[in-house]
Amino acid sequence: MQAIFFDFDGVIVESTDIKVDAFSELYKDQSPEVIAQVVAYHKSYEGISRVVKILCAHKQFLGIDLTEFDHDLLCQKYSQIVEQKVIECENVDGALAFLIKSEGKMKRFVVSGTPEYELRRITNQRGINMFFEGIYGSPRSKEDIVNEVLHDHGFSPNQCLFIGDSMTDHNAAKACGMPFLGRVAPGQKSPFPKATHIVPDLSTLGEIVAA
Repeated sequence: MQAIFFDFDGVIVESTDIKVDAFSELYKDQSPEVIAQVVAYHKSYEGISRVVKILCAHKQFLGIDLTEFDHDLLCQKYSQIVEQKVIECENVDGALAFLIKSEGKMKRFVVSGTPEYELRRITNQRGINMFFEGIYGSPRSKEDIVNEVLHDHGFSPNQCLFIGDSMTDHNAAKACGMPFLGRVAPGQKSPFPKATHIVPDLSTLGEIVAA
């Protein structure tokens, strides 16, 4: 195994519900119907940057084309809602243990839809940034980031692994010719094709990588 690419929310940290609640908070002045539509839209496109989602949600559910100024304000408000909560939330079971045990054995990267500057602040505050060769986020797409890393490091896609919890992650791995492992939290429905290898957490990741 040359490298593992990790999504962040829902793969390294248990922050998925924090992001769902943030969209509810962001649209709290709207009708219950609009809030439900926005939350459903967010869940359908997990892994996509909130920058894109906020623009699309306003257009689709409120009929509003946001100005750049208003869009920036909403993105800033979203960050204010989520950042400290993500810094403080629990790790996904097994994630930290794997990062510690796999040190020096393979390269590890984070590839997230979270804005890169925010993601790096969060990983730094959580004290996990040193485990990763690179920490990448939006606005670049996951596919573009992974392809660039593969090229720059001379990795073979079939000797790497992408771990994610959304179809955005699955599709990025597929586009890059890379094996994929899906994380589906206990009690949640898998969004992935039936043949996808899934795990409830990362407690068995060491065994999977060694197999």
